[in-house]
Amino acid sequence: MRTLNKPLALIGFMVVFLAAIFCPFLKVPLKANWNLYQVDTALFMITYGILGVCVLFFFIRKLNVYRISAWILVAWIILSFVLVYLQINNYFGLKLIDGLLAKTLHLKWGWGVLLLGGLMVLFSVNKGKVSKDTENK
Repeated sequence: MRTLNKPLALIGFMVVFLAAIFCPFLKVPLKANWNLYQVDTALFMITYGILGVCVLFFFIRKLNVYRISAWILVAWIILSFVLVYLQINNYFGLKLIDGLLAKTLHLKWGWGVLLLGGLMVLFSVNKGKVSKDTENK
């Protein structure tokens, strides 16, 4: 039997939701910091779609499916970080230009906040011990 830590899950939802909008993910010269929507619209929409699925399963209390969707959310956040990193370092296919681009664009702390929120969502579900009192009821 799985148990759900509701406050941790709700805080995790809010952290992921707000981090994607307000935290800086990429520092672009002359344009300041970009949030996830400005970095890549598709990454933003897919992240919010997966978060919406997690929230849906949270409210209908399907904890096994919620845990799977939380794993998918964390895997997607890690994959999107890797994809943005590789896109920065291999955008043009020319070593000189890609090196200059990689030196001017910098990843920011918003990725860590987004991953922290995803991990909070993931760790809000755990296997609970069933006490003898609840087994008899």
